[in-house]
Amino acid sequence: MKKISAIFILSITVVISAAQTKKTNTNALPIGVFDSGTGGLTVLNAILSLDYFNNVTGEPKPDGKPDFEKEYFQFLADQANMPYGNYAAENKTDLLKEHILKNVDFLLGKNYAQHTATNWESKPKPGVKMIVVACNTATAYALPEMKAYLKTRPGNVSCIGVIDAGAKAALEWQEKNGEGLIGVFATAGTVASDGYPRTIKAFAKAKGIKEPVIMSQGGAGLAESIDRDWAYFVDTLNATRNDYKGPSLKNKNYTIDTSLLAAYNFNKAGNKLLCEYDDKGSCLDMQLNDPANYVRYHLVGLLENILRSNTEKQMNTLILGCTHYPFMKDTIRSVLNELYNYQTNGNYRYRKILASHVELVDPAVETAKEAYTALRKLKLQNYSKKLPTRFYISVPNTALPEVELQPDGWFTYQYKYGRVAGVNKEYIKVVPFDDKNISAATYSRFRQVIPKVYAEIANNFAQPVQATSSLKKEKVKGF
Repeated sequence: MKKISAIFILSITVVISAAQTKKTNTNALPIGVFDSGTGGLTVLNAILSLDYFNNVTGEPKPDGKPDFEKEYFQFLADQANMPYGNYAAENKTDLLKEHILKNVDFLLGKNYAQHTATNWESKPKPGVKMIVVACNTATAYALPEMKAYLKTRPGNVSCIGVIDAGAKAALEWQEKNGEGLIGVFATAGTVASDGYPRTIKAFAKAKGIKEPVIMSQGGAGLAESIDRDWAYFVDTLNATRNDYKGPSLKNKNYTIDTSLLAAYNFNKAGNKLLCEYDDKGSCLDMQLNDPANYVRYHLVGLLENILRSNTEKQMNTLILGCTHYPFMKDTIRSVLNELYNYQTNGNYRYRKILASHVELVDPAVETAKEAYTALRKLKLQNYSKKLPTRFYISVPNTALPEVELQPDGWFTYQYKYGRVAGVNKEYIKVVPFDDKNISAATYSRFRQVIPKVYAEIANNFAQPVQATSSLKKEKVKGF
């Protein structure tokens, strides 16, 4: 009897040990984060910077230590298929959802691509234990589909989006600081989805508070110009062009209103504002060629829409509903202040509908808090060795014979949105960040705006593969 008991106990011990090993192996995996481009790095930076909780108890009390100090990450920028905001306008939301689910597949998968002199090679990587969707448009259009898809995959991986976090933060700020109009500044796709207004209203109802007035503005071209999309921004241009897709005098959907030129106050230095002149020197067409000018165009557009709505509420809260927009937070704040003081005929044009202080709500911090809460709830904290965070980006698969590329090497607008869902083709390859698929100017912006992430990227470039001279120099300086 004692022998049988001993065998039984040994069997149970083996089972428990195996279960613990499986759990430990899962806990040791990285957290996945993805966006349509590099804007999602603002969410990752918020995650890396977060100190809102006590790491021992989990209570919302800062302890002087980063909440995710023992975690590492995999970041994916789906640059080849961005901007996601245009898929709805092109009636291609089914294609958008397909891209998003392929991003999930990559993060769960065990391989990435590496380009050699002659072909593509597959390189190993671990899967992830949790996914943070650092993209408002992806969250708006496909969060339910992602959650349903993950249930069909091994591992029971959870998925967190950014819209709920931003909506909650906006309402909480107004509860503490006074009721006002909530502005939503997002991509055209996120605005078309009605994701933020719908979520804000649902949360307000659940809280038992009055439904706020909400106005949305689709920032066509802003995220694209931040990520240097050829159709919206080319820093080497000195003249207007036919393949430009952003606001202009001739764009019927995004027309630059010449009666508002003083309000826009576009920066005309260098080639930041391009004009097509006639023989008399008059500007026949005007094209934006600078992210700050896109901010100016769209903020004036938002305020003009609020004026036309005849609301009596002042906008005192603005949700940055695209993860790229925090890169321009200082510019947005400066332009709002400028517009608050803007006068026409001795009268302040916007003060009736614009508060002297507008709270800029960045959903990134709230998303980071939700991710930490989920990590503890699911008991997924990493207790093993912390590995380096890795950064991946999608690039065109130039092996496809029909691929159409712009002069900058990315898909043309027509090819990008002309594809159809359900075609079994490998349109893109997912590769590590390097000095070709990310520009030096973009790395410089990372260093200034998201230093925690930049330090992690610089550590990647400390490896012998694809090292860049600029980042190696930064490594020597302290990274």
